[in-house]
Amino acid sequence: MAKQKGFIKLQGSLGGLTFYESGGNSIVKTTGGVDKSRINSDPNYKRTRENMSEFGASATVGKALRQGFSSIIKNIKDSTITGRITGIMKRVNSLGSGLRGRREFEILDNSEVLEGFEFNSKVPLSTVFYPEYTAPTLDANRSIATWVVPDFNASNFLRPPEGATHFKLILVSTVLSNYTYSAGLKKYEPVAPTENKVNGITYSNAFPVVGELGAVTTLTVDLGFSSPLPNTVGVIMATGIIFYQQINTELYELSSTNAMRISAVG
Repeated sequence: MAKQKGFIKLQGSLGGLTFYESGGNSIVKTTGGVDKSRINSDPNYKRTRENMSEFGASATVGKALRQGFSSIIKNIKDSTITGRITGIMKRVNSLGSGLRGRREFEILDNSEVLEGFEFNSKVPLSTVFYPEYTAPTLDANRSIATWVVPDFNASNFLRPPEGATHFKLILVSTVLSNYTYSAGLKKYEPVAPTENKVNGITYSNAFPVVGELGAVTTLTVDLGFSSPLPNTVGVIMATGIIFYQQINTELYELSSTNAMRISAVG
């Protein structure tokens, strides 16, 4: 593999060479690979087909999770979030039941894989928000998520970014279905498509970044289910913080320093 030093930048394949950019550098390598039809039919590539099936499904399930958080994720994500979520979904898949290449994504059974995931890896929630609190809880139907944060002194338990004057706490809840392989469709499908990706979000009042809040903060998200959810879905609950700068009477979000993590799966 070589690095292109000249001023002409190419992308794509030409004369048996592939040109692309990586880390700000123009890279060239010889074009190789195996024909797709051979991968799809040759018995020697059975393991490759299995890996491709499960990796593609991990990306699909990861996308469903991101869509469940779409109302807030753009304000908190980092540049690596897609790959990191795909990675944890591959871990869920590797623990699933079934034959290799068709292993299930079992969300509730593997909640510990999801819990603790940071949406902004550069700003973990515990580095900017560290009072004593417990994880969100669910009601009997697993429809209503509740997060209770005891009163605390923001001066002692926050690390606000430069210029921040206020903050809001957030609670987000979304349903993620198990996924199983459909032999007829030759792809993975959600077991509970109706419930899958149903979501909600709530914000606290805006508080100054200094001084006591003065009361317990209780945030609630109701997903609107009137009967218990099936055990083929998990309810993913994320907690986070958004910082603002007040200018005159308006609050302006400071987007690069916000944090959110998956705190509970139920």
